[in-house]
Amino acid sequence: MLKLNRESIENKSAWEAIGVELPEFDYNTVLHKTKEEPKWVHFGAGNIFRGFIANTNQKLLDTGKADTGIVAVESFDFEVMDKVYEPYDNLTLLVLMNANGDFNKKVIGSIVEGITTDKSRTSDNERLVSIFENPSLQMVSFTITEKGYSLTDASGNYMTVIQKDIENGPESPLHTMSIITSLAYRRYQKGKFPMTFVSMDNCSHNGDKLKQAVITIAKEWLGKGFVEEGFINYLEDENKITFPLSMIDKITPRPSETVKEVLCNEGIEDMDVIITSKNSYMAPFVNAEVSEYLVIEDKFTNGRPMLEEAGIIFTDRETVNKVETMKVTTCLNPLHTALAVSGCLLGHTLIADEMKDETLKKFVTTIGYEEGLKVVVDPGIVNPKAFLDEVVNERFANPFIPDTPQRIATDTSQKMGIRFGETIKSYAKRDDLNPEDLVAIPLAIATWCRYLLGVDDNGKEFVLSPDPLIEDLQALVEGIKLGDTTADISGILSNKKIFGIDLYEVNLGKKIEGMFMEMIKGTGAVRSTLQKYVG
Repeated sequence: MLKLNRESIENKSAWEAIGVELPEFDYNTVLHKTKEEPKWVHFGAGNIFRGFIANTNQKLLDTGKADTGIVAVESFDFEVMDKVYEPYDNLTLLVLMNANGDFNKKVIGSIVEGITTDKSRTSDNERLVSIFENPSLQMVSFTITEKGYSLTDASGNYMTVIQKDIENGPESPLHTMSIITSLAYRRYQKGKFPMTFVSMDNCSHNGDKLKQAVITIAKEWLGKGFVEEGFINYLEDENKITFPLSMIDKITPRPSETVKEVLCNEGIEDMDVIITSKNSYMAPFVNAEVSEYLVIEDKFTNGRPMLEEAGIIFTDRETVNKVETMKVTTCLNPLHTALAVSGCLLGHTLIADEMKDETLKKFVTTIGYEEGLKVVVDPGIVNPKAFLDEVVNERFANPFIPDTPQRIATDTSQKMGIRFGETIKSYAKRDDLNPEDLVAIPLAIATWCRYLLGVDDNGKEFVLSPDPLIEDLQALVEGIKLGDTTADISGILSNKKIFGIDLYEVNLGKKIEGMFMEMIKGTGAVRSTLQKYVG
């Protein structure tokens, strides 16, 4: 039997016999070099980092275009290091799942250190400080989710942990943004060395969110006398510190039991799925789709890895924005959200199965091809039509990607403005287009309102996915039941904070109300309404 550890992968022939690609670089040499001259630290040790970002560095190491590995840091779920990293010598078994059923298997060994920000782990903290004080450090990257950059609660007040960090100063920070700011201060004190912070999270203007959080904390510390004015100048000096934008796109869902069984049948031990007490779903392996995109604003102050040699696209800020806009407002995210809320209502538990449902497939292709492409932003480096073709025909339809509508439906209220509101606004601005002509996008919004009732198309209650506005939204649809002949959802449709626009001001409110009323006529009404409008 094979085990995922450094000793076992020395038995190359056994791993290669089951089709697993192994690292080609000398690990001990890279480890020593990384200890002495670290260049890349990454916060957020989850699946997209292990299955995508770490693989890009491995490609460079394997071809001699890099000589240091990545130091992975976990600042939220410390069990990840204890249960997923350390027992497997920081190795990951990447399983890329092709739509035809073939699996490409590869051991990722470019993560040479795994540490936490747990204050009780003295050696971890000392190592982290030493890395940030080292002039060699080029880049600190992040996949901590959009919520990881937020400092305030729904009321706009600092969260309790942030308030504590502000009061306590840079010596004992707890929140990831405070920790980063504290480490940047150590670097500033050591020698004002340059470096670059790169958010690789899937959210709009990610670098700006990161910069705002860091500088906000730094200024609060300045006000309390913990740091000096020069530190703020250092953070805002783009010859020293930069926060480039990026756009990332790759589906790395929770580990699949099917993949686990395949690996076990091939003779690999200890492939169990691990669920931490903080509800992180991970495994020694990462299953992922083949498609991947990472576009980064080329704005680095202390050099950077040659990631363009590993398929990463470096470009200017405007182009990053255009790629992101293409993806999140027309060619992928709107389709995903439409599938998510309709899938929950129609009893689906797999995105790929929804693409076999002719009504749902027509629903999302209408949103993408017929309504979205008319106003798509063409970034020039990625063809929107080709990107959309890949999404519809390969990515969403891949039966081996265990991605669920329930997962995609998480935080939908935070997504509606970008995923649908932007296209509606584009129609409103154009002389040759009219928002009133839209059908599938209003239908998607009506479906989301119907989803908020928490009752599926068979009349059975289901649990809504987590959403920060869930209580407020449910209050607005409280009392609405299947069979009602009147219902008021205007409080949702007129909310500019949700959609970025009052839907009644572009003459869509009444249309959406009508679609919603059709969907609550009784059981089966969701499907019949979708069929009526998209065929």
